[in-house]
Amino acid sequence: MTVKAPQETRNRILNAAFEEFYRQGYQGGTLNHIIEQACVTKGALFHHFKGKKELGYAVVDEICAGEVQRSWVDPLTDSSDPVSDLKEIIGSGMREKLSENSEALCQGCPLNNFAQEMSPLDEGFRTRIEAVYKAWRSAIEKAFMAGLKGGTVRKGVSARKTAAFIVAALAGIIGTGKNAQSVELVMDAGEALMEYLDGLRAA
Repeated sequence: MTVKAPQETRNRILNAAFEEFYRQGYQGGTLNHIIEQACVTKGALFHHFKGKKELGYAVVDEICAGEVQRSWVDPLTDSSDPVSDLKEIIGSGMREKLSENSEALCQGCPLNNFAQEMSPLDEGFRTRIEAVYKAWRSAIEKAFMAGLKGGTVRKGVSARKTAAFIVAALAGIIGTGKNAQSVELVMDAGEALMEYLDGLRAA
């Protein structure tokens, strides 16, 4: 139990920081509130993280990157039908958010929130965020290459360009939905993306 305690404390801090930055933004989030929510001392926080910036970097590297890995990279690892697999991933993600509450779709994507707020201000954030986006694009690109080879994707489709567009489209859908605070906008744009994906199927 005592061996696990330091890691458990670090995880509580990291999860509290994620929630704080997600809801208040990185610049609006405070270490005092993170300490309060994590039920730790200030000394415990600074034992694991040198300061707010290192904590923010860890949230991107571990929580945001981990979520992209679980939700997008892993499910596409052995995909030979990327259109069907992506439609299922997108649909299940939207259903999950709606099952939490109707406003969940309008809170933005944590990674995209960080990108919009911090990429222009801090190179450390920018490079970390881009590494996550790059892994995401790469997973989709590889799936479409497999789909082209296996005949589930129509000939002439560029796997690289398609991957870039899909990630940009998803980020844009969630970002504009957050700005408009409109579930309807997110759903309409999501359905249009599904129709685009259907158009990539082999005849």
